[in-house]
Amino acid sequence: MKYLYLLFAIIQSTVLWSQIPPAEIQIKTAVLAAPEDKRAGAMVYGYNAKGDFVVLRKGTNEMICLADNPNQKGLSVSCYHKDLEPFMARGRELKDAGKTNKEIFDIREVEAKSGKLEMPKQASNLQVYSAPEEAYNATTGEVTKGSFRYVVYIPWATAASTGLPTKPEVPGMPWIMNPGTHRAHIMIDPITKD
Repeated sequence: MKYLYLLFAIIQSTVLWSQIPPAEIQIKTAVLAAPEDKRAGAMVYGYNAKGDFVVLRKGTNEMICLADNPNQKGLSVSCYHKDLEPFMARGRELKDAGKTNKEIFDIREVEAKSGKLEMPKQASNLQVYSAPEEAYNATTGEVTKGSFRYVVYIPWATAASTGLPTKPEVPGMPWIMNPGTHRAHIMIDPITKD
C-alpha cells in the first residue's frame, strides 16, 4: 500500500508540472507586467520542465520579471526593479524553507534593520499583472481582461512621511501598507468593475 501512495504522488507531481508552458510562452506572459519600453530587456525567472525555478532569460535593463506559477489558477505575473532582488530572493528562500508569511516578514525585518538584508535606497516599483483562468490561454500566452496592481516599495516610510492614508478611501487610491517597516510600500489596486 505504501508503494501505491508513492506511485500516486509521483504521478500527481508529474501531471502538475507537465502543465508548464514552454519558456517562450512564460517569457511572453511574464513581461506583460513590465512597462512596455522595458519588456524586451527584462530578465525573466520561470520554470523548467522539472518544475525548478530558473532564469529563463538574462536581462539587459533594470527589470526582473517572474513567470506565472503553472500550479495556480489564472495568471499572475510580476516585474520589479533589480534593487528589490535581495528582498525578493530572500523571501523565496524563506518560503522554500517552509516559513509562514509572518515568519518571513519578521526575519526580513530583523535582517533589514541590521543591514544584513539590503533594501533599496530609493522608491522601487513592482507591478503585478493578473487575469482570471477563463481570460488566460496557457498554450498561446494570450491574455484578455487582465489588470495591474502597482506596488512602490519605500522602506521605513510612514503615513506621516508620505502623506498617504493607511487604507484606500476610494477605488484606485494610493495608500501605504506596512508603514514604518522594511516592507513599507505604496499600494495602488486595480479598480474593479461590478
